[in-house]
Amino acid sequence: MATPYFELLKSLRAEKKLSQQYLAERLGISRASYISLEQGKRELSLREAEMLADLFGVSVEEITTGNKQNIEKYKQMIFTFLRTKLSDDGKTTKTKLAKLLYLADFGWYYSHLTSMSGMQYRKIPYGPVPDMYFRVIDELYEEGKIDIEKTKDGAMLISQTTSGERTPVKLITTEEKKLMQEISKKWKNKRTQEIVDFAHNQLPYKICSDSEIIPYELITQEDPEYVY
Repeated sequence: MATPYFELLKSLRAEKKLSQQYLAERLGISRASYISLEQGKRELSLREAEMLADLFGVSVEEITTGNKQNIEKYKQMIFTFLRTKLSDDGKTTKTKLAKLLYLADFGWYYSHLTSMSGMQYRKIPYGPVPDMYFRVIDELYEEGKIDIEKTKDGAMLISQTTSGERTPVKLITTEEKKLMQEISKKWKNKRTQEIVDFAHNQLPYKICSDSEIIPYELITQEDPEYVY
């Protein structure tokens, strides 16, 4: 599993022999706000990630996840789910897709004690989601690999483009794909609110504080039928 970004920040800062006050000033925030970043209590913005990546001489992906390959696998998990035809028209809401990815990662941990993607999930009102989710979706859209369609009620529908359909998913094992297919089968054509309620009522989400990183270990306390 990747090193959480807040632990990586502490490690890189120590390696460069930089103070928290110095980095806070470079980011234009208070020292207390920077300390919250290193404690994982405050979400790292894209602007801050880019500035820190420049200061430490690493990629933005390494700053936000600790492992660039994790992002690529996470993208391939997105394509794998989209290819399971989550609905009759091949489209799924951005919110539902986020929940499916969460269920795959925590469901995989339940059986293997390691996550599928290595991403760290945070408790926010939107649900359990990695800080990188929104950026990954934006990147795939900008690369022309997914389409995003806004509905009349404001929901964002995601589907694959022809380019996305050609994207290989070599980082996904046969066993991982099987789990995602099982999850997809259970939630196909279900309303987004249904999967939102399911995820929000799980132990990992319920007992964590707002904005807290959700420990994967908590899912092992769930009954098997409530894992996904």
